[in-house]
Amino acid sequence: MLDLREYTCLGAALRDAIDRFAAQTCLIEADRDREKTQLSYSDFKELALPLARALEDAGFDAGGRAAMVMSNQSKWLVSAYAIFYCGGVLVPLDFKLTAAEQLQLLAHSQATVLIVEYYLWRAITQSPDFQNLTTRIVLVTEAPLGADLLGGFRWEDFKRKGAPDFVMRQREDVASIVYSSGTGGRPKGCVLTHENYLEQCRALMAWYPFWPGVRYLSILPTNHAIDFMVGFIGPFVCGACVVHLRTLRPEFVRDAFMRYRITYVALVPMILKNLERGLRAKFDELGAAKRFVLDRMIGLNKLLTRRRPKVKLSRLLLPGVHRAFGGDLLALITGGAFMEPSTMQFFYDLGIPVVNGYGLTEAGTALTLNDLKPFRADTVGKPLPGVELRILNPDAEGVGEVAARSQTVMSHYLDDPELTMETIVEGWLLTGDLGRLDGSGHLQLLGRKKNMIVTEGGKNIYPEDIESVFDGLPVKEYSVIAANYVWPAKELGRELLVLVLRLEQNQQFDSKLLEEVNARNRRLPDFKRVGGRVVWGKDFPRTASMKIKRNDLAEEIRNTIERSAVVKL
Repeated sequence: MLDLREYTCLGAALRDAIDRFAAQTCLIEADRDREKTQLSYSDFKELALPLARALEDAGFDAGGRAAMVMSNQSKWLVSAYAIFYCGGVLVPLDFKLTAAEQLQLLAHSQATVLIVEYYLWRAITQSPDFQNLTTRIVLVTEAPLGADLLGGFRWEDFKRKGAPDFVMRQREDVASIVYSSGTGGRPKGCVLTHENYLEQCRALMAWYPFWPGVRYLSILPTNHAIDFMVGFIGPFVCGACVVHLRTLRPEFVRDAFMRYRITYVALVPMILKNLERGLRAKFDELGAAKRFVLDRMIGLNKLLTRRRPKVKLSRLLLPGVHRAFGGDLLALITGGAFMEPSTMQFFYDLGIPVVNGYGLTEAGTALTLNDLKPFRADTVGKPLPGVELRILNPDAEGVGEVAARSQTVMSHYLDDPELTMETIVEGWLLTGDLGRLDGSGHLQLLGRKKNMIVTEGGKNIYPEDIESVFDGLPVKEYSVIAANYVWPAKELGRELLVLVLRLEQNQQFDSKLLEEVNARNRRLPDFKRVGGRVVWGKDFPRTASMKIKRNDLAEEIRNTIERSAVVKL
């Protein structure tokens, strides 16, 4: 691995790694059972530099912002490297957002370049807001020859001969703008510097190093903070290989583990739980004798690995289980949402450690990680090297808001000094999560203070962003609030959004209004839907600029009614 202390920017670190590991395989891209692409670091360089030269010739230079809207594929990483090579700022957007949401974030980020997959570009061009697109250059991947790209260029054709000039950046310069939200409400663009990423990578690789020969299976979207770090930056500076899949169908994911002998994979809890259900179902299909032997081997493995994992030993005791994961898997990495301890313990007992972590976009990638010394299923691990944690205003049980200080914490929110001042206070990032530190330094998360929920799929849902769906609702006023924000609960994973309604004078919550609420709610994806309602009898407290004072409203509701008064929708 490179010594990242010697570098001032991601572009320089990646450039040196690509030259050092030139002969190693860096990328494999598979579509179902067919391998589409396999690139060495040398091949990768030959694809990226002509793109960087073309961007340079088009006037894209240091500090320019380039957005990317693509699913996991080799062109994502090639494009990102070309952007960094030119000294640009990467704006990775979630390809699962709607076209309207993507256009909103493109406008907010002021990106001058957009690199986008063809089917996503078609959706964007058909949006009513397309006329407001201000990006100067649009590069479209995998567009058919002769397709009308409405001013865009085919990514594959956008290249120039000659070596581009490498643009060196400094550690305090902006490397990326990452959105933790942006669905119809207040976009939250986290401005992350080169130092944030270099220090995050150093901390993660100190505990879980990669090396040439490691194969990381990229399942999470690369725009996700976890996969951007451990599915791009981390593997590349260590000479490892990233495997991209164009499908997440279980049978092809299982095949990829075996075909490519995967070493590490990062998963959101929802996928991990699906894997657990699949394994339990297979175990239940075994005959009595085989199940007896399996249970005894699992019991023996638990006894021998109770202090720390011994993966090689576990492979001998449970060869069938480990062959199903390719035979070389060292750990599963998870984070981004609540993970049930029983699921983590299930895999650990099979000799497959689950490295559980905690972080947020504002902190780069991760603040804590389980170092497996020993394995703890009841915590989100210990602070990574260079991370300080503090529990603010702890109660009698030691529970309070988690605050963090680290070189990985973002610089600020883009164009939002007010929110930045609320979130970073005297150098400490106020996470809005409730937790406590135990005697061994492990962090236990117990709930949320902030008005936000996190789904099993690792998506952040800000209730403010849901409110736009209820615009025009025939009531005096309304607000969407996370239930645990109103009635603090020391629990995670069973969170609920509540619609608080203030009716007009003499108005009743009748069947017609209920149908209107339900109709609007059905427009939302399942994971964003409101689950309950409260009819509130007083005007909402507001600021001088007429914004709802959410803290005050939540406190008024909490002091007046019980959580049991919430009516399910």
